[in-house]
Amino acid sequence: MRTQRLAPHFVRITFTGGEFGDFGTAGLDQRVKIVLPGEDGSVADIGQDCAAGDWHARWRALPDATRPPFRTYTVRRIDPVARELDIDFVLHEDPGPAGAWAAGAQPGAELVIVGPDERSDQSRIGLDWHPGAARRVLLAGDETAVPAILSIVETLDPDVEADVFVEVGTTDDVLSCSAHPGVRVHWLPRDGQEHGVRLVAAAAAWADAAHELLAAAAAPRRQTLVDVDVDRELLWDSPGDGAGEFYAWIAGEAATVKALRRLFVSGHGVDRARVAFMGYWRQGQAERQE
Repeated sequence: MRTQRLAPHFVRITFTGGEFGDFGTAGLDQRVKIVLPGEDGSVADIGQDCAAGDWHARWRALPDATRPPFRTYTVRRIDPVARELDIDFVLHEDPGPAGAWAAGAQPGAELVIVGPDERSDQSRIGLDWHPGAARRVLLAGDETAVPAILSIVETLDPDVEADVFVEVGTTDDVLSCSAHPGVRVHWLPRDGQEHGVRLVAAAAAWADAAHELLAAAAAPRRQTLVDVDVDRELLWDSPGDGAGEFYAWIAGEAATVKALRRLFVSGHGVDRARVAFMGYWRQGQAERQE
């Protein structure tokens, strides 16, 4: 294991292990679960090579006193030949268990990573990027969505035109991005502003300017948008591949994602089948461990 500080609030940890030779190679916004070590540094015994879902049952069966927390992260890079996996962690001033672990991680530290097996017919579980044949795409998110957004942007075909809005903590947190000329990446440092304010404002301005594009992506009939209480429920709308020229992928803090969901679906009538909305986290709350 090795670490690399990418920016004041980003650290990349490169994990090594023999199992990464068969790790899923889809990239994009591939999610994995990181089961943190116990306070004594011990690694949870949830079995190896278990079928999808089995790990969670084994985790739940652990005694309350020894059951470690887990968190969800995105694969930034996988190299099956070198058997290396990169995960980019966001570092907060008041970190949770995963951030605290990442900030102090040292070579030789161990934890459990639950991810896709390339040999399995379920190797693409944990992907929500489903643009279909869309040639105009929008990506928007905060710092927790940066690894997924950059991974997606790096894979876009040259004929796909993209607008990307990324809100991060400070100007110094802006990262390099490899994108073709048709991809317009807009970094939105908060620099002391409230979380989500800059992202919502930028998305709203873009939507107003792109009214013709969004009108063409409107639902064929009026849509009912059921309210989601993000303090109690998970906001996660992830449609499969759909037809159409436009597709949007939006992820980050749940209240901000909810505001953007209302903006595009209720405000501009965009067909819900053309937008993925994912509330990765809720400000002031830990990840649900059900």
